[in-house]
Amino acid sequence: MPNAADVGARLRELRQRRRLSLRALAAEVGFTPGFLSQVELGQASPSIASLERIAAALGVTLGQFFQEPERATPAIVRAGERPELRSDWSQARVALLSPPGAAGGEALLITLEPGGRSGSRAAGGQPGEAFALVQAGMLAFTLGETEAVLAAGDAVTYRLETPHRWANPGDVPATLLLVSWRPRPT
Repeated sequence: MPNAADVGARLRELRQRRRLSLRALAAEVGFTPGFLSQVELGQASPSIASLERIAAALGVTLGQFFQEPERATPAIVRAGERPELRSDWSQARVALLSPPGAAGGEALLITLEPGGRSGSRAAGGQPGEAFALVQAGMLAFTLGETEAVLAAGDAVTYRLETPHRWANPGDVPATLLLVSWRPRPT
């Protein structure tokens, strides 16, 4: 399972590949260069929403933080071999269910601990759509101005451009299957 240092190293690699300075990336995503430096050094654990903003600015998906460039994309992702990361800030584990770098979309299994949330601010602004299915527990879902509490078995489909946020108001872990897809470049 990637730890904060692994995520930081991957962030640095992606940022340098795009030839962006810490200042330039910070200005693009609305964070301080110091915070991004702490993430790259494995000293800070960003929220899921923050990682999504950083990934979008770098032209990758959240799932591509798991991808190792020299490794071929597998066709099968076995349960015991899923790439997974932990966000201490979000109190969450994110497991990649689809092959890393899958064209057009990705499938994630997100477990939010009680009190966990995707971020302090709603994520949004990325092109594409998402389908989410609550598998266990309950989740408060905010989409734009609409708020709803979803229980196990409830599902929602939404546009990624719309600001959205997840939170676990319950006292047991909540599990969310999230499948997103983005328009293919023309």
